Amino acid sequence: MKGAVLGDAGLHMAAQDNVVTAIDDLDAGTEIPYDDRTVELAEAIPFGHKVALVPLEPGDAVMKYGETIGEAVEPIAPGEWVHTHNCESRRGRGDRTADREAA
Repeated sequence: MKGAVLGDAGLHMAAQDNVVTAIDDLDAGTEIPYDDRTVELAEAIPFGHKVALVPLEPGDAVMKYGETIGEAVEPIAPGEWVHTHNCESRRGRGDRTADREAA
């Protein structure tokens, strides 16, 4: 398997990733060891969903698979669920390509 499992809770795909993917349904309070500290889940996280490992501010890149997959649209604290309510996808966004080409 590519990546590393952190605390039997999440899959960290690449060293530069700032999120981890839940490998099971996780309860609030679950602790994930990361970078010589512990990230405590602020809420329950469904299997396959992302959890922030570091603080993210609006405009910050969300990194998974070693590449940018999205952008934070509001502040996200470590241990928070990263999903459509606080992250906007950058994948398959033809509108963003058109915006860049027009600039």
